[in-house]
Amino acid sequence: LFKGEVLILIFGIFLHRYYTNSPNFRIFSIRSTIHLEYEGTSFSEWSVPASCSVKDRRSPKTELRCSSPGYHHIKPIVTGPVQEESRYLSVDNSQICFLWYCKVKYFFHNLTQVIIIWVYDPENADRDELLRKANEPSRNSMILTKQLATLGQRPTIYTILRRKQYSPRQLLKNGVWKISVPMRKDDMLQSIMGNKVAFQDCFVADFFFLLVFPLVIAPEIPGYLPLSTPSGSQLIVDWDACAPSTIVVVAEMETFQTNDSFLTWTKIRVPPGILNDDERHSVTDMCLSEGRIFFIINGILYLKDFYKFTRLGRNDNLPDGGIIGTTSRRWCWVNYLFKSQGKRSSMAVWTENEVYLGSQHQPQNTRQQEPHQLFRFHKIITTTELKNLLRLSPTATLTIHTVEYTAHPLELGLFLSYHVAHTFNKKIYLVIYNEDTKRWMHQDFALDVPIDSFLVSRFLYSAMPELLLWDKHRVYYSYHNFTVSGILQTPTENGNLSRLSQNSNIDDVFLDYFGNIVIKMENNIMFYSKVNIKDAIQLHSWINKTINSFFGLDIAGQLYFVYVFEDGTLETQQYPLKLEAQSLTFQASEECPYVAFHTSLTRVFYFLDKREVLPFWVQMTYPENVGLHIILESYGPKIIKEKRKFTFEIILGQCTKTMISTFSQAVNYEAVGDYFKLQDQTSGLVLYNVQPSRYSKACITPKKVFQVAVGCNSKKYIAVKGFSKKGCLRHNFSYVIEKKFVSEPKTKSLKGKSSLASYGCTLRLSIILWFNSLVHKFDDNGYVEDVTVNFIVWEIHGRDDYSFNTTMRKHGCLNEAQTWKSMTELNKHLPLEKAWGPENYKHCFSYAIGKPGDLNQPYEIINKSNYNHIIWPLDHSGMYVFGVKILDPNYSFCNLTAIFAIETFGLITRPNGYLVASFLFLLMLLFFSILVLSYFQYMKIYRQYIYEPLHEPERKQKKT
Repeated sequence: LFKGEVLILIFGIFLHRYYTNSPNFRIFSIRSTIHLEYEGTSFSEWSVPASCSVKDRRSPKTELRCSSPGYHHIKPIVTGPVQEESRYLSVDNSQICFLWYCKVKYFFHNLTQVIIIWVYDPENADRDELLRKANEPSRNSMILTKQLATLGQRPTIYTILRRKQYSPRQLLKNGVWKISVPMRKDDMLQSIMGNKVAFQDCFVADFFFLLVFPLVIAPEIPGYLPLSTPSGSQLIVDWDACAPSTIVVVAEMETFQTNDSFLTWTKIRVPPGILNDDERHSVTDMCLSEGRIFFIINGILYLKDFYKFTRLGRNDNLPDGGIIGTTSRRWCWVNYLFKSQGKRSSMAVWTENEVYLGSQHQPQNTRQQEPHQLFRFHKIITTTELKNLLRLSPTATLTIHTVEYTAHPLELGLFLSYHVAHTFNKKIYLVIYNEDTKRWMHQDFALDVPIDSFLVSRFLYSAMPELLLWDKHRVYYSYHNFTVSGILQTPTENGNLSRLSQNSNIDDVFLDYFGNIVIKMENNIMFYSKVNIKDAIQLHSWINKTINSFFGLDIAGQLYFVYVFEDGTLETQQYPLKLEAQSLTFQASEECPYVAFHTSLTRVFYFLDKREVLPFWVQMTYPENVGLHIILESYGPKIIKEKRKFTFEIILGQCTKTMISTFSQAVNYEAVGDYFKLQDQTSGLVLYNVQPSRYSKACITPKKVFQVAVGCNSKKYIAVKGFSKKGCLRHNFSYVIEKKFVSEPKTKSLKGKSSLASYGCTLRLSIILWFNSLVHKFDDNGYVEDVTVNFIVWEIHGRDDYSFNTTMRKHGCLNEAQTWKSMTELNKHLPLEKAWGPENYKHCFSYAIGKPGDLNQPYEIINKSNYNHIIWPLDHSGMYVFGVKILDPNYSFCNLTAIFAIETFGLITRPNGYLVASFLFLLMLLFFSILVLSYFQYMKIYRQYIYEPLHEPERKQKKT
């Protein structure tokens, strides 16, 4: 791949910009039309090399094309004696010419989003397509999309977090594809990828974007009054960490809100009569948290949601005044492990002496709650308690300077101002609070600053606590868990950015997930650095210094500027941070010390359960004799066993170093004294950094930051094979269990009702068939594996009229094995389902465990390989509802259970003995009665023939 370099000069206080038709400068190649724009009055003409052509050399706004890759320089010729600086643009030779266009439609009745997709060529697209406002493809885009579809093109949406993929269910229709995607807050990072199909030697670029859960914005209501900052104040901006396209900005004239990166926006206003005019123009701080907007006005916290504008105070566990700051989370972690009860906070509020945390609250009946009561606050600490924690002098003054959430999903940092009387400086200390463990950790960080200075803080995107602090003139850094600290240096003025920017003050600092640091001054002069870099360089001018502006992130995660004008209008402009940084590093001859840095870690969050292993590799390529190595560092409890293996090879002067790592646990949870305590001690959240040992501002690939949660994945569950909740022939029926079949004495028979929602379809099974249960494990992605470890079953109503086909002796037990009877007698204080489990399981295969007993008893523990079956009584049928539980203590942190139901059939119920005897007696009586009657009937018919002959013989007469 060849690259080109375009040299552009900035003229003094004037400036010029460049842009392309491709959104976010995604296509910047020899096929692109580069638009040049000069802003100023001293322009003469454009100077271009022979390999590039300009449409109108003397026009301040013109078009540039470079026909070959390479480093080209282009500069505006200006009049006047001012010496210009150089800007370098990298122009590459890419075969990517087309882009995916997507439009989202939301369907709340079934919580789905239909994404309408087509292909467009930025060089031949309509204006609405370039502005991302098109509702349907233009004529050129429709023809291009149909042509590519004929060649085999077809888009597929891949989700980054949950690794799902979605494809169109129908063929191309009206020049668009439609893909249905479920609304999920935990799977917003998505990418549109197509087949490798070329048209005129051009391909379609993959499109990475953020498919945010739609947030409803309250409409503007006539008669409502504006909210604003005091005159002369800087803009107050905040956006949702997990949905950066949702932004709120408070200016001197209005407050604006958007949920689509200011493609559209509304004004936030308040009803008349709530605030007076002075209060409405006295907003000193603001934060956006979970769809709600919080304002601080004269030390009081106000809540603006979709319904109303509410003052918060004592009834909401907050002070009625004296609030000096509020903040929300700045880094998005959709998944994390939170072992404590309740919910982690989403915002913090503080006074000089107290800190409060707030989170969304879900009461049982939300209809009876006021909207502001759905957000709950609680106080976590005071400065008096902090003095005791830090062992500071009780006579010194300790106040809360500022509060900021760290990059850790469960921690926040408190910056404390410590001042001793009659001194001119104060010390800034840092204490970090973990919301899960409820622990306060004093950090090895102290900064001396003038007593009248105020510092703003930001934690960097890193596993280890790393941060930036800045006042009006300088930026302070602390890297590598507070082991490397100092002032961000500049080539001149010893890091004083104000002197390098015409005495302007620092306005804001932009940080992203790629390690970029952009420092913006109030007059829009900017400086650039990278994470773990100790110096900053000045960026080329891009914005007129008289315009109010702030940073924003679009749905593709790219930086842009929003301009706020005095007439209450807004305008957005994309900013090519990557190209601008390349220009500076090329000009400074700064190179990245490594050529490539790759890892097999594709996600940012991993669960590590018992018996599970997390393998991954990290590979780095760098020039020979540079001497780099791979750093893997962790932050959190020491609960993971790590194994590392390194390989190394050199080919043609390039070194390739590979680290193969394996994470696992090496704890045996069987037969321990306190099973649950040991689980709590060996579970938790660990953050990791994977990065090269050296870094520079020219490096594009950022370090990899990821979480490993050791503990229970709440989305993991088990189910018994063969039991589904669909296609049931019979469900939701009632049944009766006779009291004599229940282990515990009952005064009457039990009545039950089947539940399709709880245990699915009931399996009908002949009583002569044994049942062998096969258990499957699932998570949110579907089937995981067959469960091969020990598990137990029990009848939830307490039935004991079933047994098992294997005895303890046949199974190889040396001592008597545990049974439900023995465990319930041992744990009479516990309910049936908690009497036996992994916390008290002991095997029977050792003389040292258990005690001798009758080994001819049924063995009640089942696994996949021991062929242990449930057998049924042959003299009656019945309804059985079984619970199943994983018994192996080394299988999972989760209490994995399931329920299934079996109805047996096959024999008529055995009748009562007295009834049978009575029936036989009556039958014999009937038999003998019939016999006697038949005898008398016989005698009646044939009696005359007994005494009288049937035929009288004829007598012969004598002859005379």
